Amino acid sequence: MQEALYWESIDQNQTVCKLCPHNCKLTEGNIGICRTRRNVEGKLYSLNYGQISSIALDPIEKKPLYHFYPGSYILSVGTFGCNLKCSFCQNWAIAHAEPSTMKVSPKELVQKALELKQQGNIGIAFTYNEPSIWFEYIFDTVKESEKVGLKNVLVTNGYISEEPLRDLLPYIHAMNIDVKGFTENYYKQVCKGTLEHVKRTVEIAVNYCHLEITTLIIPGLNDSVGEIEELVSWLASLDKEIPLHLSRYFPNYKVRDIPPTPIETLQKAKLKAQEYLTNVYLGNV
Repeated sequence: MQEALYWESIDQNQTVCKLCPHNCKLTEGNIGICRTRRNVEGKLYSLNYGQISSIALDPIEKKPLYHFYPGSYILSVGTFGCNLKCSFCQNWAIAHAEPSTMKVSPKELVQKALELKQQGNIGIAFTYNEPSIWFEYIFDTVKESEKVGLKNVLVTNGYISEEPLRDLLPYIHAMNIDVKGFTENYYKQVCKGTLEHVKRTVEIAVNYCHLEITTLIIPGLNDSVGEIEELVSWLASLDKEIPLHLSRYFPNYKVRDIPPTPIETLQKAKLKAQEYLTNVYLGNV
C-alpha cells in the first residue's frame, strides 16, 4: 500500500477521498466505491499502486486513437477496480472482479516501454480498467516517462475531480474519454455517476492534450438520434475536429437481455454525428 493523494481527515478516524466526485467517506478499514482506496488507522491508502493486471503492446488505433501517431504501437497497462458501476461493462473481469496482478515499479514500466521502442512503441497507455483510480502510480510513472521522451495516454471514463485532473494533465499527451451517454438519468441509473462531471473533464482536457471521444451505443438506452445530436452538438461547440468513436455494444457483465447494437442504428448515429463533427468512426463492427 501507498498513502493516497487527495483526501482529508474529517474526524478522528474518518477520511473523505477527493480523487473523484463520489467523495467517499470512509471509516477505519473501509474501502471506496472504486475498491482501490482504504482507510487504515485514519489515513487513506492506495491498494493498487504498481499492481498491473494486464499488459500488452497494442496498436494505437485500439485505444481507440485514430489521430494520434497513427500506425504506431503503445505499451498498454491496466490494474483493477473502477469508480463507475456500468451494468454493461465490457472489461468487468478486471474492473469489478479480482484479477491476479504483478508488481511493477514506475521506473521498471518506463524501462519496459523504452525497450519496446524498436517495435514501434511510442509510450505508455493507461487503459483496460479506469486509470484515474490508479492516480498515484500513474502520476509517478508519467513524470518518469516524459523525461525520456515517451508519450503518455489515458483511456478513461472521465470521472475524476478537477484538482487531480489538472495536476495530471501537463504530463498527458493524449486521452480517449468515454462519454457513455448524454443524459443525467443514464449516468445515474446505468453507470452510477454523473454526466456533469464527465463533461467538465472533457471541457478541461480539450485544452491540454490530443482528445478523442468514445460512446458505446446500447439499444433502448442511449441510441436515440436526439440524444446523439445533443452529444455531437456539444462536442462541436468545443472543437468540431474532435474524433468521435461510436462503438457497437455486445451483451456483457450484468446486461445479457439486450441484443447487440444493430449496424443500422450505428449508421444512423454516424450520419447525424457527421452533421456536426469532421471525424466520426464506427467501432466493434
